[in-house]
Amino acid sequence: MRKGVTVRSVRVALLALALGAFALGTGEFTVMGLLPEVAGDLQVSIPEAGHLVSAYAIGVVVGAPLLIAAATRLPRRRALIVMIGLYGVAHLLSAVAPGYHLVMLGRFLSGLPHGAYFGIAAIVAGSLAPPDRRARAMALMFAGLTVANIVGVPLSTLLGQLVGWRWTFAAVGVIGLVAAVAIRFVVPDVRPEGGRPRLADELRALTRRPVWLTLLIAVLGGATLFASYSYVAPMLTDVAGYPAAAITLLLAMFGVGMTVGNAIGARLADTDPMRAIRGVLAADAVVALALVPAMHHPVSAAIVLFLFAVTTFSLIPSAQLRIIDGAEGAPHMAAGSMHAAFNMANALGAWLGGVAIALGFGLTSPNVVAALLALAGLGVATISAMVEKRGAQREPVAA
Repeated sequence: MRKGVTVRSVRVALLALALGAFALGTGEFTVMGLLPEVAGDLQVSIPEAGHLVSAYAIGVVVGAPLLIAAATRLPRRRALIVMIGLYGVAHLLSAVAPGYHLVMLGRFLSGLPHGAYFGIAAIVAGSLAPPDRRARAMALMFAGLTVANIVGVPLSTLLGQLVGWRWTFAAVGVIGLVAAVAIRFVVPDVRPEGGRPRLADELRALTRRPVWLTLLIAVLGGATLFASYSYVAPMLTDVAGYPAAAITLLLAMFGVGMTVGNAIGARLADTDPMRAIRGVLAADAVVALALVPAMHHPVSAAIVLFLFAVTTFSLIPSAQLRIIDGAEGAPHMAAGSMHAAFNMANALGAWLGGVAIALGFGLTSPNVVAALLALAGLGVATISAMVEKRGAQREPVAA
């Protein structure tokens, strides 16, 4: 913990960072539940409205490296204020945009600060905590994202259905601006111990083996989640037999599982992040396979789906902590790239799960794809651990 920073002030600071994460999570996912309303108001088809989801994801992938490169010139707190402030303004612009293409532009601009905010916020959160509690501090910040899936997305979807999707976008924008104000007044101005980071060092860190192997693990582990989650609604209605009206409640339950997994994963990460990564991916493979038979009964479907949320989200704290440590003093670009990796995982997992269904393997086949992706991630993690162990054995012993 930083000198002069109390436990209470750290908690308040982490809650302010979590509020920003809550705004990001709500804004990212709420449009998925409002596609019919958006399409009708903008006079486009549902697939065209779905491009608003893709525009945000593209913004995340593009913005993470570019904005973090720009943010190396700013103190971390100021960079966070700029990022979440830009997010809030972009949502307000989308709320008043008169046509489809301007709304699309607003969604792209909204995605730009996503990865940069989470990357820098994770570094700040970890730096405020003692060494043995860094992952738990990061997890509290990330809890804003999981709570968004439990509370923010359902409530914002309901708001959009009642009074219009533009009011939902405006509300998310206001939350983002409130988070910017909160960060300004309660988050300490944490400075890097080695002085202002150099862009060349940040880019060089991306070439380090622990960093790019962790990014690959994040892509495979994230794709495990999205291969199944992208098709969870038709699985629950057409296979498990739930009525469509029950899906919102089941997705909120999934969000609770994500929150539990985030907390469990943080405790595991503070002990041994690489062992936690391997254990989580092995559990992911087992639970994903269990979803295939479980989906044929409503009770077992709900139970195993909850467990799947727990196991998949347990990966994030360990992966985030490992990539920050692997960057060795130049963590900004690496930490931000983690969220670009998860957005690539979103596209990869959804595509592979859709391929399995298109080939005629059935609605539960994406769960088999998810299990295979988890095993692939486990393989990469095992190789990474073996390489690190071999490298450590070769290092000369200090006299």
